[in-house]
Amino acid sequence: MDRDTERYRSLTRRALILGGVKLGLASALVGRMYFLQVTESERYRVLADENRISMRLLAPSRGEIVDRYGRPLAANTQNFQVIMVAEQAGDVEATLERLSGIVPLTDADRERVLRDVSRRRNFVPVTVRENLTWDQVSQIEVNAPSLPGLSIDVGEIRDYPQGPSTAHLVGYVGAVSEEELTGDPVLTLPGFRIGKTGIERQLESTLRGVAGTRQVEVNATGRIIRELSRDEGTRGEEVRSTIDVGLQDYVQDRLAEERSASAVIMDVHTGEVYAMASSPSFNPNIFATGIDGASWRSLINDQYAPLTNKALAGQYAPGSTFKMITALTAIENGIAGPNHSVFCPGHMDLGNHRFHCWRRGGHGWLTLVDALAESCDTYFYDLSRRVGVDRLSAMANRFGLGTSINIDLPGERQGLVPTQDWKRQNVGTAWQQGETLIAAIGQGYVLATPLQLAVMTARLVNGGRAIDPRVVMRNVDPNESVPDIGISERGIRAVVDGMIAVTDGSRGTARSSQIPVEGMEMGGKTGTSQVRRITMAQRAQGLLSQDEIPWRDRHHALFVGFAPMHRPRYACSVVVEHGGGGSAVAAPIARDLLWEAQKRNPASDRIIPVSPPGVAAAGEPGDVGGTGGGVGG
Repeated sequence: MDRDTERYRSLTRRALILGGVKLGLASALVGRMYFLQVTESERYRVLADENRISMRLLAPSRGEIVDRYGRPLAANTQNFQVIMVAEQAGDVEATLERLSGIVPLTDADRERVLRDVSRRRNFVPVTVRENLTWDQVSQIEVNAPSLPGLSIDVGEIRDYPQGPSTAHLVGYVGAVSEEELTGDPVLTLPGFRIGKTGIERQLESTLRGVAGTRQVEVNATGRIIRELSRDEGTRGEEVRSTIDVGLQDYVQDRLAEERSASAVIMDVHTGEVYAMASSPSFNPNIFATGIDGASWRSLINDQYAPLTNKALAGQYAPGSTFKMITALTAIENGIAGPNHSVFCPGHMDLGNHRFHCWRRGGHGWLTLVDALAESCDTYFYDLSRRVGVDRLSAMANRFGLGTSINIDLPGERQGLVPTQDWKRQNVGTAWQQGETLIAAIGQGYVLATPLQLAVMTARLVNGGRAIDPRVVMRNVDPNESVPDIGISERGIRAVVDGMIAVTDGSRGTARSSQIPVEGMEMGGKTGTSQVRRITMAQRAQGLLSQDEIPWRDRHHALFVGFAPMHRPRYACSVVVEHGGGGSAVAAPIARDLLWEAQKRNPASDRIIPVSPPGVAAAGEPGDVGGTGGGVGG
């Protein structure tokens, strides 16, 4: 009896223990299920959705660039492209071969497509060709049954309707390089392009806009099942340039008559650049879809450097256009006045060296105005010997030479106006006084860009106010004052009188380039920048003419000018690379450009009709110089 009772009790205890363990496990399981399905339900639902739902970025539409009148300089157009899904195409190479009967495909195109297909999952679309014509789109659609895996997609592509005319100014967009990746996921979108040069690059963040998003449902392998929602993002802002595209076209066409040249036309009071051209140029549209290797090599190997904006980045010895700076330095330092006279025998001796004037027989006695009008070298040799190079440099800096002028474009170069310290630090030798004489006529180490020369002229004729150039419109505070350079009215007047005498004086070096229309005349200064000296041996052999030496050894031709003569509004600079003499080559171009600028009159934001040459435009208002004027010459 006792043994049976003891066995019964033992079994009962074991049953209770086993039951308790089971109950504990069941409770733990229920508790865990409650925790997962109730307490943590939201968290796991989000995680599940993240696996099921994928967010994809959408490239925003790029903001357009327009000129001051709203005419498009950079716009977006429909881009029909053919894309391929490899898993649907089957034999990719065979499909490409059939497609080539409709759309020409180069070996590079085929290699790129095969490379992209191999790197991506076989259900991810790959771009085969962009920028298809409507005829090509139609043929692909008609032949769709024989082109498995191919379909047409519509996107946007950058279009530059003005082509080469505004290429250097507006710039172009291109694919994002490895060096340009910043961690912004938008930059990794297939086919996404960013600004590479010009305004496109300078205002990239403004033009790019904000990317949109697309919410899609995907399966376990990542294949899109359906689109759940879509946000197109925010389009980039429109950018309005100060350029008058009609004037820009005219300047570009005029410069194209030379092998290599550049020019700038700007407002002397506001700093707005109305035209900035560099010739030869290039068609920026070829970069929109990707330039081929042969075209790229052709551009970079062109001896006339079509990819370089010479107006902004070309550096040239300014030649005699620098003489205004020398004159102002002497006047402002009390060394000479407007009536200061110097005798020019055709040269000046300094130590054992003889420095020649461009006129071998000399100019005789000259005042400052005469010296500027006739561009006498000896006169400015004499001034520079007494002012010294350091004071020349300081004055040049105040007019924007040898320093940054902060234009709202990338690629600006600063030129060079040397000092004694500069030479000691960069050349390692002491400054020689003879080098001051050479610097005074804009030769030697002195370098300037065409834009700087235009700014220098503008600051001279606006009474000495430090306007900065700009190519993008901005709201200007009417109470905002332009800094004064601090030049006396007497000094400015003397130099401007000399510039007027260049075109209006009886012996002015640009007299043949006058604008013979009352109220629209121009003033200015010629410059001829020596590139390679003709040696005595060459002269002895009869080699005297610039036309007889290789193009690259010829002088640069320069001219800086303004108009109207007595109420300046437009400043202009022209540099013709290896063009020869400034008076013969650059001055006529500047005359044409200033004449066209006054006719169009972008400073008034309206185009003033002007009668043909020789016919008075009666009753036409003229914001510039108070006349609409007739046309002559």
